[in-house]
Amino acid sequence: MSEKNPEYDFLWCPGCGDFGVRRAMEFAMEELNIKTERPMTSNVVVAGIGCSGNTVHLLEGEQPYGFHGIHGRSLPVAMGIKMSNPELNVVTVAGDGDFLSIGMEHIAPQAARNLNICAVIMDNGVYGLTKGQASPTTTHDTVTSSTPFGKIENPVNPLELYLTLGVTYIASGYSSKPKDLANLILRGMEHPGFSIVHVASPCTTYNDTYTQLKGSAKLNIAPTAWTIPANHDASDRKAARAIIEEGGVPVGVVYEDNSRPSFDAQFETIRANNKQKSNDAQLAVFDL
Repeated sequence: MSEKNPEYDFLWCPGCGDFGVRRAMEFAMEELNIKTERPMTSNVVVAGIGCSGNTVHLLEGEQPYGFHGIHGRSLPVAMGIKMSNPELNVVTVAGDGDFLSIGMEHIAPQAARNLNICAVIMDNGVYGLTKGQASPTTTHDTVTSSTPFGKIENPVNPLELYLTLGVTYIASGYSSKPKDLANLILRGMEHPGFSIVHVASPCTTYNDTYTQLKGSAKLNIAPTAWTIPANHDASDRKAARAIIEEGGVPVGVVYEDNSRPSFDAQFETIRANNKQKSNDAQLAVFDL
């Protein structure tokens, strides 16, 4: 239980990767506030359900605004907030279960709109809050509480999905490197369009993948997390796809397209044009 919310239980398990993601978000928002000379209350964190959703309640230090929504609906809520006040920095937090199952239907529309928000996805490969059932990113044939004989479906490849749907900023990170992750999140916040930072965030209770991500010479395990080369051209869609097809967990900016205007910028252009047309129509009455 937390001091801010004594009536609820918002604890994360010891060693949970989400602690690193939380710290990275705090770093990123603090740095953005310094750059823009705006207060922490210019940020809004929107959450869905699951362990990731508790980020809203567990942020430390100076507090942003927060909205704890319902399962899979962080993106529609974020859209409402952003479009009601485009000056706000809106960040959604979600897990692989929340974002890529019931929430998947909302990714494509926001990518098409190029909604100007940053989504931070904590992927641990299971539904951690509800006792470790298989999620969309759980690997094939994995035994969980909901797949006692092994998972039948193939896992979703989130980065491939985001690129295919037209997300204009795609980054991939690792929860054990919060400062590096903070840079990816900050860049996503500053990107004028739909940003997704997908984070490998191991669940120490139901799917502890720390050893696989970091690798172990002693156990002869090669790391699945690897750094995207410095010479990678993130503006090149084909190069981005090649990075994704390398497999594992690439760490860095996979793709960034700055050629498309954001949804709020397009909306403002339309409103300005229609306002001028309306004014012209009213003035034309006096020319009769």
